[in-house]
Amino acid sequence: MSHPTPLGLKKSFGYGDRLGLATPGHLAAARKFPDFAPILAQQSIREMTRTRRTAKEVMAAAKRGVESTGYAGIWGADGDHLKTPEDVRVVSDAGFRFFTIDPSAFVNNDADHLDAAALEAGVAGLEADGTLAGFDWRGAYLDRSFDIGTDAPLRFDRESLFRALVKYGRATAHCQVMGRAISGVSADRGFDIEVSVDETDSPTSPLEHLFFALELKRREVPNVVSLAPRFIGEFEKGIDYKGDLKAFEAQLRLHAAIARSTGPYKISVHSGSDKFTAYPVVGRVCGNLLHVKTAGTSYLEALRVIARIRPGLFAEIAEYSRGRFETDRASYHISTTAAQVAALPAFSGPADEAVYLDEIPGRQLLHVTFGSVLTVGVDAKGRPFKDGILEVLQERPDLHLEFLERHFVKHLSLLNAG
Repeated sequence: MSHPTPLGLKKSFGYGDRLGLATPGHLAAARKFPDFAPILAQQSIREMTRTRRTAKEVMAAAKRGVESTGYAGIWGADGDHLKTPEDVRVVSDAGFRFFTIDPSAFVNNDADHLDAAALEAGVAGLEADGTLAGFDWRGAYLDRSFDIGTDAPLRFDRESLFRALVKYGRATAHCQVMGRAISGVSADRGFDIEVSVDETDSPTSPLEHLFFALELKRREVPNVVSLAPRFIGEFEKGIDYKGDLKAFEAQLRLHAAIARSTGPYKISVHSGSDKFTAYPVVGRVCGNLLHVKTAGTSYLEALRVIARIRPGLFAEIAEYSRGRFETDRASYHISTTAAQVAALPAFSGPADEAVYLDEIPGRQLLHVTFGSVLTVGVDAKGRPFKDGILEVLQERPDLHLEFLERHFVKHLSLLNAG
């Protein structure tokens, strides 16, 4: 099937492809796990900007990969982290059928720390600007029990409700605007919507998740098939989960129960690549109501090919990335420090591959600098790094496919291990 389709509630896995050559490797893994529907064209407006690719180019690359492998199954295309109706139009025009709404600009991250008077003022502001117009929110939420299928129902007290309203009230209103925009451009073709609230300063509590889910229903945001909370612990880019797995599982069970009872919809795990210790928990708790989203890990496997086949080019990329790290890390939540990056040895050949591609500082260095490497970075002769990377991958598609298949078989196997 050379065109993407809506996937509905089918369990799914998103494969990001920043170079446009990874789809055959992604499908090699996906064929072994038919319980997961693959999302092959998945890129945010932010990533498209950083890689200087258009939505139509991302879609065309995915279609070429599907056709070249003879894949005949269903697959999805995700316009990720869409913030404006114009973002929606861009990806819809390119044929995307899965739309991830990112309302993070409308989240009040200070709500977790406001005192009672500030919360009162925040709610008054929501009422004054019309965000809560025509809605008896006190009657809808206070002095009520919400049965989510667990031993104890959830209940809002005044403080927890006010914090949820102040933190997420305008974000849910923006989701309503975005839902209408998506429906307006795609209703005749069918579509799926995901809502992402993972890019916030603090975790999404179960009560906040419940509030958000109920508001999406009240505001009639259509075809919501998945929601991405921000979980406890750390889901940093390109590395394993950091945190207390038992605490994570206990809270994930509440998130999954809310998704089943108020939807149903899938729990979406963002920055989901390489979270190997957490995968069995995620798979066991979420079952079939699961979507996992990955991105930069495929780029790192492409660089692994470069390290093996053209180590001199990889050494130049690594050194260039080191110089870009402090600037490019600004928009990422990562733990790697400039001092750790400075301490990395100069890449001298295969013996250093693990330092850069298997250990945390090297992986995060290469992950956050991908935009600079692929758009402005040049080698010692002035040739763009991107040209050299693509040349090697086109010369050795077998190795590229092998690395991607092995990497994602590990992901999918562990997700099913629970």
